[in-house]
Amino acid sequence: MTQKFPQFLVILSASFLLMGCGATTLVSTPIENIDSTPLKISDLTDAEKEHWGHLDLVTDTIPGMSVDKAYDELIKNKKGDKVIVAVLDSGIDLKHEDLADVLWTNKDEKPGNNKDDDHNGYVDDIHGYNFLGDSYNEQLEAARIVRLKLGDAATQAKAKALVDKKYADAQQQKQRYEQIQQAVKNADTAVKKELGKESYTQKDLAGIKTEDAAMQQNISILTQMLTYEDSIETVLEQLEEGVAHFTEQIEYNYNVAFEGRKVVGDNPYDITDLGYGNGNPQSTSDDESHGTHVAGIIAAKRGNGKGVEGVANNVEIMSIRAVPNGDEYDKDIALGIRYAVDNGAKIINGSFGKAFSPNAEWVYDAIKYAADKDVLFVHAAGNEGADLDDPANPNFPNDQIDNGPEISDNVITVGALNSDYGSEMLASFSNYGKVNVDVFAPGDAIYSSMPGNDYEFQGGTSMAAPAVAGVAALIRSQFPKLTAPQVKHILMESGLAPQAKVVLGGDTSNTATFNKISVSGNIVNAYNALIMASKVAAGEISL
Repeated sequence: MTQKFPQFLVILSASFLLMGCGATTLVSTPIENIDSTPLKISDLTDAEKEHWGHLDLVTDTIPGMSVDKAYDELIKNKKGDKVIVAVLDSGIDLKHEDLADVLWTNKDEKPGNNKDDDHNGYVDDIHGYNFLGDSYNEQLEAARIVRLKLGDAATQAKAKALVDKKYADAQQQKQRYEQIQQAVKNADTAVKKELGKESYTQKDLAGIKTEDAAMQQNISILTQMLTYEDSIETVLEQLEEGVAHFTEQIEYNYNVAFEGRKVVGDNPYDITDLGYGNGNPQSTSDDESHGTHVAGIIAAKRGNGKGVEGVANNVEIMSIRAVPNGDEYDKDIALGIRYAVDNGAKIINGSFGKAFSPNAEWVYDAIKYAADKDVLFVHAAGNEGADLDDPANPNFPNDQIDNGPEISDNVITVGALNSDYGSEMLASFSNYGKVNVDVFAPGDAIYSSMPGNDYEFQGGTSMAAPAVAGVAALIRSQFPKLTAPQVKHILMESGLAPQAKVVLGGDTSNTATFNKISVSGNIVNAYNALIMASKVAAGEISL
């Protein structure tokens, strides 16, 4: 669900194509009308960029979740009860300096003895479970439908049309990125030679006086690139990421012949074929970073002077490796949800989604099982910039069928915000929907943990969901008697409700207010949520 590579727009020369890869009255909030909040004029500082999701709209004029304010004024030194949050995702770097101290540990299991000591059906599951075994790269579900002829004729035809188009698009985009990459490399080399130094600025480029057409072209290319990033080195890194992204799509995601599941050894379309995977949900490489980033947003160790501050201060992260570099299998998600529930998780974060779900009923049943056990499921809305209420834009799993009634009241679906308060506050990639999206939260350019004790910015509704999961964990920690549905509705009803129209899908001609593109019309606010939670817990408010 992460935005995997930069979507910057470049024009290199005529030979290259233009390309683009209401606060509730029940809450004692000081915000009477947030639409009167002035727009932020100055650029974010580096510190604000790394922490903006925790800031306060009124104080900082940044649409964060008021997490800092919640700690300073409400939580203070109150730790609350420990809450287990399952990260149903790719693997997590279990050794990360900001995560190692907040991991869930199965104390009834003895590590490394190759036995199921606690008789929960999973061997050596010390910090969670790995349903992917040794697999990583995968097809998208549409490609699997084509390869295995799953579903009815209409589903197969729809999947094939999508795969054919996306495969051809990926080939074309890869070629374009490679052309641009080579042009930038050539220009960079030529200018470095001309200037006689290894680094240069816009001013250096402007100072080159030449009548040579090739050098003028090189200067033009590099000048254009430096309007997007601060250095050509960064530009080249991002272009390399783009090439890698489209290469993966060609070789794995939309490659109908690829079979990534073979190494696992199970039948992923048989829910009764159990006993696969292993007890090590560690990420397999630095490239498998998604789960680590998500976990850091929720629970990176607060106050340790390292990296980032997680939203929640008293949680244990359960790592469930079930999302490959491609589409997840319904079987893994269904079993992963059940594993989390059976092993004590009170919140499950699901930063994943797909357009086809051949065995959606397995996941629906698992979500209902979680509801019966009072477990909240937080799900990312997806990154297509689309209206999920349109049947042409499905995003599985969800909590209703064909825009009908919810199958259970324990699922909250989250869209993404960026840090620019105002008309462009909705992240351009974020999906939305009056029926299918519940709330919005910070999700664009979020700084969090990465494998190898590293930290980076990533963006996507994948980052917005764990922000909300973190606030949910705060509520369940401070007010442990509240139920999952109560927590869900507190998150939805206590948020801030901007009345101004925002741009949808990056299309400035398409705008709407938040109450037209989500169930609640609100952006999540930790400070307000904790105040409302205290009133619900005290019986002053009923939900």
